Amino acid sequence: MELLLEINTEEMPALHVKTALDQLKEGLHRKLVDAHLVDKTDEPGDIQTFGTCRRLVLYAEIVSKQQPKEEVVIGPPKKAAFDENNDPTSAAKGFAKANKVRVSDLEIIKNEKGEYVGVKKSIKGKKAVELLKNILPELIKELSFPKMMRWGESTLRFSRPIKNILCLGDGNPIPFTVGNISATHYTYGHKLFFPEKIEVSSFKEYLSKLKQQRVIIDAGERKKRIEEQVKEKLVPLDAEVYPDKELLDKVTYDVEYPYVFMGEFPKDYLKLPIEVLSTAMKVGQNLFSVVDKNNKQLPVFLGVSDGSPDKKLLVKKGNERVLKARLEDARFFWTHDLEKPLAEKRSLLSRILYQEKLGNYKEKTLRIKGLAQFLSNKTGVKENKYLLQSAELCKVDLITEMVREFPSLQGKTGGLYAKEQGYPEQVWKAVYEHYQPTSQDDPSPSTLNGAILSIADKIDSIVGAFGIGIEVTGSKDPFGLRRNAQGICRTILDKKMSFSLSCLVHQAISEYKNLLDKSSQDIIKYCEAFFKDRLSHLYEKQGYRYDLVNAALGAGFDNIYYSYLRLKALDAIKDRPEFNSLIIVVKRVNNILRGQPKRSMNSDFFIEKEEIRLYTDYSTLKEKIMPLISTGDFSKAQNYILEIRSTIDSFFDHVLVMADDPKIRKNRLALLRAVSQLFSRVADYSQVVVDMDNL
Repeated sequence: MELLLEINTEEMPALHVKTALDQLKEGLHRKLVDAHLVDKTDEPGDIQTFGTCRRLVLYAEIVSKQQPKEEVVIGPPKKAAFDENNDPTSAAKGFAKANKVRVSDLEIIKNEKGEYVGVKKSIKGKKAVELLKNILPELIKELSFPKMMRWGESTLRFSRPIKNILCLGDGNPIPFTVGNISATHYTYGHKLFFPEKIEVSSFKEYLSKLKQQRVIIDAGERKKRIEEQVKEKLVPLDAEVYPDKELLDKVTYDVEYPYVFMGEFPKDYLKLPIEVLSTAMKVGQNLFSVVDKNNKQLPVFLGVSDGSPDKKLLVKKGNERVLKARLEDARFFWTHDLEKPLAEKRSLLSRILYQEKLGNYKEKTLRIKGLAQFLSNKTGVKENKYLLQSAELCKVDLITEMVREFPSLQGKTGGLYAKEQGYPEQVWKAVYEHYQPTSQDDPSPSTLNGAILSIADKIDSIVGAFGIGIEVTGSKDPFGLRRNAQGICRTILDKKMSFSLSCLVHQAISEYKNLLDKSSQDIIKYCEAFFKDRLSHLYEKQGYRYDLVNAALGAGFDNIYYSYLRLKALDAIKDRPEFNSLIIVVKRVNNILRGQPKRSMNSDFFIEKEEIRLYTDYSTLKEKIMPLISTGDFSKAQNYILEIRSTIDSFFDHVLVMADDPKIRKNRLALLRAVSQLFSRVADYSQVVVDMDNL
C-alpha cells in the first residue's frame, strides 16, 4: 500500500525539519512493527522522508494488512471438561459455545500446569488503513523539536503552527484528527506564488503537481539545483564560492524552489579579512562569499531566493542595501578593536564569567596556560615561549566588539588581530586555530601550537563540567562536551600526538585547585568512559568494524594515538586466514582461564616438549613485542603474535592442561595466563567476532 503523509506548516528552521524527518522515519518503522504491519521478513516496507521549510513529507510502501495469526484460547481443565466416559461436560459445551466452535473442534492443550481443553483460532489481520488512523496521529504528536509552541486553543505542541495535513492510502483519504487539524486529501503549492488547493491521488502525481507550483520536496534535488545555478553564475567571473557546507545545508532547507541571485558591495570593504566578510554575509542574510582562484574575496556575493527568479532585482538590491550596513558595522568594529593592543585587554577577561562555579575567563586562561605548558613538555615543543604567549591571548577576543557582533568568529578574530598587531606566526596562528575542530567537517589545527592550545582549552572545559556534576545525557549536552572530546581525539590522531590521557586529566584537575565538587577518582573514571565512547563513535564513523574497534580499545586507550595504531594493525590483518585461527585459539585459552585464580609460573615444572616450546616461544615473543608496544609498532607486534599460533595449537593437541598433578596443572594454567596477558597488551582479541562458516 502506498502511504503519503504531508504536514504543512508555517516556516520551520532547517534544524527542526531535519530533526523531524529522522523521527518520522524511525517512528513509523517502529509503530508498524509494533502493530504487526510487516511482511514475512518482519519488515514493514520502504519508508522515505522529504522536507522543506514548510512541509514534512512521509512516503512509504507498506503492507496493506496484518499477517493472519493463530491464537490458542485455553479453557477448563481436561478433568472438568470430560467425565469418566470421556463425554463432554457442560463446562466443555459452554466453552465451545462461547468460542463459536463445535465440541469436536476442541483440543487438549498441555502446559506447565497440566492438561486443558482449548481451541485454536485463525485471526484475520486488520487492514493497514484502519490501524493507521491511530498510528499517524500518535506519530505526529510524538515529534519533538528543540523549541515547541502552541497556537490558538489547541493543546498540540509543534515546531510551528500546522496549516494542513494531507494523508492518503493508495490514493484514498485516511481520516484522523490531530489537535484541531483534520487530515485532508489536498495540499497547497508554494505559499507566495501558488497558494491554491491541489488535489492528488498518488505520490507521483503529488511530486509532479508540486513541482509545477514551485515546490521541490527532495532536499538533494534542491541542493543540486542551487549548486548548478551557483556554478552558472560564477563561470563568467572565473570564481568560486567560499566553502561553507553548513550554510549550503541551511539554505537548502530554507527554500522550496531555489533561485540563486548575485549582488555586489563596494570594493572598499575588501580591506577587511575574508573571515569577517564571509561571516557578515552569512549571519542574518544567508549570503555566500565569492572568491577568486587564489581564495581572495571578490566584491560580489550570492544568495538564494525562494520561488522567485528576482526579475525586477528587488531581492538583489534589498540584500545589497542591508549588507552594506552590516559591512560598515564590521569595518567600525575592526578599526575600533585594533586601537588597543591585545595584551592590554587581557586584564578585562576577569569581567567575563566562564561558569558560575568555575570562575571567569582570566582564570580559565591561566588554566589553559598551565595545561599548554604540560602538553608542550609531553610533545617536545621547542618554541615554548610562543605557545605560552598564545595561551595568554587566546580568549582576549571575547571582549572585542567584533566577537560580540559575530560570536562564531571567536578565536579567528583573536588570531587576526594578533597578526595585524605584529605577533609572530607561531602565536597568531595558534590563537586563530584553537577552537578547531568545531564540527565533523571542520579541520583540526594545522600547527602543533594550535593543536596543543585546542586540546588544553577543550580538556579544561570537559574536566570542569564533569567536576561540578554536569553530565551528558542522550539528548542534552549544553556545554558541547561531546564535540570537545571528539575534537581532542581528532586533533591527537591528525597530529600523531603520543601522551597519557589520564595524566592530562590529572593535570586539568590540579589546575582547578579546589573549585571542583567531585573527587579526582570520579572525574578520571567518568572521563575515561566518556572518551572511550567518543573514540568508538569516531572509529566506526571512519568505517572500521565494531568488533575490531572494541578489540583495539579493550587493550587500552590511555594513549589515544596508540589505540588508533592498534586498530589500524588489526584492520590490516582481519582478512588473513591465520588471524581467524588465532582468534579461535585465544577464545579457547580464555574459556580455560575463566574462573581460575592467578598463579605464578615455574619453568622447572614443564615436562612435555610442547609446553617447553610454548614457554620458550612466549619468552622470545615477549622480548620482541614489548619494545614494539612501547613505540606503537602494533603492526609488527601483530605479525609476531600470528607466528606463535601454531605453537599454541600444538600445545593443546599434545598437552593436557587440567593434569591430575596440582603443581603441573597450576603451572600450565599460569603459562596460558601469561600468554593471554601478553596478547592483551596488543589487542583484546576476545572481542573479535569470527565467521565460523568461513573458517
